[in-house]
Formats: sequence, C-alpha cells, structure tokens
Amino acid sequence: MEIRLLRYFWAVAQEGNISRAARILNITQPTLSRQIKELEESIGAPLFHREKNRLSLTKDGCFLKERAEEILALDEKLEQAFSTKRNEQLSGTISIGCVEADNSDTVAMLLEELISDYPQIRFNLVTGTSDDISDRLEKGILDLAVLIEPVTLNEVETLTLPREEKWGFLVSKELFIANKKSIQPEDIKGLPILCSSRSEVQRLLAEWSGLAFKQLNIVGNYNLIFNILPLVDHKVGAAFAIEGAISDRKLENSVFIPLQPTVKTNCVLVWKKRVQTPAVQELINRFNHAFKL
Repeated sequence: MEIRLLRYFWAVAQEGNISRAARILNITQPTLSRQIKELEESIGAPLFHREKNRLSLTKDGCFLKERAEEILALDEKLEQAFSTKRNEQLSGTISIGCVEADNSDTVAMLLEELISDYPQIRFNLVTGTSDDISDRLEKGILDLAVLIEPVTLNEVETLTLPREEKWGFLVSKELFIANKKSIQPEDIKGLPILCSSRSEVQRLLAEWSGLAFKQLNIVGNYNLIFNILPLVDHKVGAAFAIEGAISDRKLENSVFIPLQPTVKTNCVLVWKKRVQTPAVQELINRFNHAFKL
C-alpha cells in the first residue's frame, strides 16, 4: 500500500469530509474520491459510512486509521533522519573563482540560497583574470569557475549562464568619441587602446576591427579593469572591455560605449570532470536546475 494513499485516507478520516480533505491535500475532490474508492476496492471492505454531509469510519476504517497513524509517523521520522543526514553531509567549503563580469550576481544569488538551506557550508570567492582562475581550477585549488568564453580547458564540464556580456570601449568623457552611442571599426583608427593581455580577447578585437592586432594602437595591456580606470580617466587610452565588468562601478569621468557591429560573448560555469563533494555537487545541481536548457 502506498504511503500517498494512506495520507489521503488519514486526511479524510480526520476531516470527515472529502471536500475539506481535498483542500488540505491540495488535490481535486474527484481525484480524492476516486483514490479512496480504489483503496477500499484493494482492501476489499468499505472504510467509511457515507452520510449526507459527513463520512464516519467503519470498523475496518478504524483499524486502518490506527495502523496508518503508526506508519505515517514512522515515515515522517525516517524522512527527518535522512534530512538530518543530508544536512550533516552538506558542509565544508566551496571555492569559486570569478572573472569580472555581469553574471557575478547570478553566482551570489545561488550561493545565498545554498547557504540559507545549508548553514554549515562556507565559501571562498576569488576574483581574478581568466588565466589565473583557469590555472587555479586546473590545479584543483578551485571547485568551480565563472569564465568568459572561449574556454580552452580540457576535461571540464560547462554550463552557459543567462546574460550575454556586451563588448565595447570604456573611454574618458573628454575624448572626442565620448558622445557616440556606439563605436565602429573606423572610430578606433589611431585611438590609444588598453587591451586585455589574453590572446583570445586580442583576437576578438582584431576580428571585429578588420585589422591585424599589431596594426592597432595598443598603448598597454591589463588584467583587471580596476587597475586601469585612472588611466582611462586621464585619457591615456580607451579600455576594450565587457560592460558587465564596470556596470557596478561609479564612473564619474568615463563612459562605456558598445561596439557596432555588436559583439557579445557568454559567461560559463566551469568545473572539472571528477567526483565532487556533496556541497559542490549541490551547487552545480542548482545551477543546472536554474539555467540548463
């Protein structure tokens, strides 16, 4: 006999009314009536005396109610025991590396939910360049990483995160192009540029511009956008970057201008193909549940 049917029967026995019991169980009245009838048929005896607006237990119904209470109490106790065991297992520290991107708040949201459900879990959040984060993930120092595509790591699983990252230039408000709504390839001819040291980013800029990278006026390379904000403000160069890296910063002397044609890339959650700790696997499961197509 299914536990579900015993719960249905016990609710009807407690309420003495199909309609009230159905509301408590959050199912329809016809469904509950059918389930009770099928239960009686499987037992081979009526469980209720059916009066106009009231159901009362038969002798067999009283016997089943006593046994149902015992079984349901044992089932609840068993569920609580497994829940306690899961909570004990889901502990420890999760190490996550993130690049500067708009999807950082996605990680924060899911971490908040996880910590709320499992207070024994701790996390270590590291911000760095894609190369640094990738290296730490490869060495096993990090459990998970949020990287900007393309990802060149081997033996990893990936999950695309929801928001695309828009590329453009962060420029001083005093530069001649600051009033433009978008920047086109001809606008950067001769423009002093600050660019990421990542070869993938340099290749992306060159392909968009239609020029070889060495033909661009690259005055400096950087790894984290924070380091070059003063250089942008003082017109040393315009920084090629994603909008998400500077969206939460107060920019008083500079402005982000997107590329035209538009260039967008995705952020991805990355983890090594290996057996994860229960806490890490739970976080991965939550990401998959939220964003996997």
